Amino acid sequence: MTVTRSLWLTALAMVAFAANSVLCRLALREGAIDAASFTAVRLVSGAVALGLILLLRDRSVKAMATQGNQGSALALFVYAAGFSLAYVELATGTGALLLFGAVQATMIGCLLYTSDAADERSSVD
Repeated sequence: MTVTRSLWLTALAMVAFAANSVLCRLALREGAIDAASFTAVRLVSGAVALGLILLLRDRSVKAMATQGNQGSALALFVYAAGFSLAYVELATGTGALLLFGAVQATMIGCLLYTSDAADERSSVD
C-alpha cells in the first residue's frame, strides 16, 4: 500500500468518525429518539449490513453462525450504549476527546497485547 493511499484512507476514516459524531448528536438532540432505541437501531442495522456482506462474500448462512465471538459482541454493545448515553449527557468537545482517546487507547493496548503474545510464542518455539 502506498503512502498516498494510506493517507487518503486515514483521512477518510477520520471524516467518517467525525460524521458519525455529528449524526449521533443530531439524532439524539432534543429527544428525537432516546439513547437506548438509538443504540438498538445502530446495532441491528450494523448486524444486517454485516450479514449481507457475509452472504455476498461466502454465500453461506452457516458462516454467519460460526464466525465472530460473544466477547466482541458484548464489547461493541457496551461501546455503543455508553457513547449513545454520552452524546445525550456530555458536551461535544468532551465527548470527542473521550471517543478518540478511548479508540487510541484500545488500538495501542491491542497492539501491545498482540506483540507481547507474539513475543511469547516466538520464545517458546
